[in-house]
Amino acid sequence: METKTEEQYVDQPADSVELDRGELNSATPKEDILGSHWRLTRLLNNLPGTAYRCSLSEDYQYTLEFVSRGSIDLLGITPEALVAKNTNVLELMAHPEDLPSMRRELEEAILGKRPYKMLYRITLDDDGSKWVLDQGECVFDSAGNPIYIEGIIIDISAQKMREFELLQENHRLQGFMEDRFRLGSIIGKSQGMRDVFKLILKAGNSNANVIILGETGTGKDLVAQTIHEHSGVSGAYVAVNCGAIPPNLMESEFFGHKKGAFSGATSNRKGYLAAADGGTLFLDEVGEIDLSLQVKLLRALESKLYTPVGGSEPQRSQFRLVAATNRDLAQMVKDGTMRSDFFFRLHVLPIRVPPLRDRLEDLPLLVTEFMSRYLGKNADVPSLPVKLRAAFETHHWPGNVRELQNVLERYLTFGEVILSDFGAQVSKGSMDLDDALEAAAAYSTLTEAMEAVERHLMLKALEKNHWRKGQTAKYLGLNMRTMQRKLKKYSM
Repeated sequence: METKTEEQYVDQPADSVELDRGELNSATPKEDILGSHWRLTRLLNNLPGTAYRCSLSEDYQYTLEFVSRGSIDLLGITPEALVAKNTNVLELMAHPEDLPSMRRELEEAILGKRPYKMLYRITLDDDGSKWVLDQGECVFDSAGNPIYIEGIIIDISAQKMREFELLQENHRLQGFMEDRFRLGSIIGKSQGMRDVFKLILKAGNSNANVIILGETGTGKDLVAQTIHEHSGVSGAYVAVNCGAIPPNLMESEFFGHKKGAFSGATSNRKGYLAAADGGTLFLDEVGEIDLSLQVKLLRALESKLYTPVGGSEPQRSQFRLVAATNRDLAQMVKDGTMRSDFFFRLHVLPIRVPPLRDRLEDLPLLVTEFMSRYLGKNADVPSLPVKLRAAFETHHWPGNVRELQNVLERYLTFGEVILSDFGAQVSKGSMDLDDALEAAAAYSTLTEAMEAVERHLMLKALEKNHWRKGQTAKYLGLNMRTMQRKLKKYSM
């Protein structure tokens, strides 16, 4: 029988170095050995990755001895070129930032005689990079000495990119979760505020006139500003407090005037309508506009034309009207203080902002927001004491969100709170014991709870006395020796 030669069995012998570990029986026929090598080489060359073998010296230096043909797709380098370098080329191609963790994992795997698995980047000749999964294990001789590491490297760049995309999506969703109770500068998670958010977005997608209804201090101006921001218009946002304009100056303020139109008109002046051209005109306290001006504003709303005081030629202004009031406009129509046609022109899309007493579940959000604004975005926002939180939840809040903002500012500045509707006053000092008891509730034993209360009260007393130990001891009714002992006990 004809015996096949090595050349007949081994295709592309330069691509793969002999894989014998000295484990083959010397009695095994050469034909079987060559056939096994050929089949193994063919298998490795067709793997979806790069198989490799590195010899390992006594001082843990690796030398690449075998690479499968997958290196061409993975690295753009032939196996012959990699093996010819007579070093560990794969490690040299690893990203410098990933190299320490690679070496650490490999060394720990060899010492622990376990398989290794590594994720790292390799740099390519075109300055590009790939993420790879490298896994394998060490081969030991009969004496237990490491002699080879054998493994396979698989390109996982597509998977890694997907992980990055998912991570970015997670960050985006996290940002959405953090902002889902916020629209512009408005904050709220109550059903009433969610309804307001929906109407704001609906108003932003239309050019309809909007009337914002609500009590004083509910944030009607913020609603108007947010509608403008979501309208996508390029013009300005012009806010007008109608209640602050003297009746005899209203027409001039809105429509502007020509030089010499009246005493004191020394030059031409543009009014609010001209300033709001291409943007939004916000009329706060719209119920304060008198009947004569309502007629002229109605004409400007319908035709987008107006005439300055003392002028003869109409001017054009493409503005979007948003109005707000805390008054009952329908009752004003019945009373004859508002024209019905002006009312209906305003009342196209009504948005009613609920009072704070009807949205108490928004209190924690609002408190955190206002305190962070006052203290600074990077400051730690302290939690409110139990007694103050209870007072907030039972308060009627006649001044609504504006009152809450003022109350918190006074608390942070002066250490006291005055709630307007029943004149209650709460100071920081009266809250110390409540805070201490709340802190003690977290402990399971009486001794721990009592120590928590004592430590809390001592800390508050030190803060109150500017950390002067003698003055604090006197304030607490302690002698200095006892004071020193307690300071040491509580690591103060």
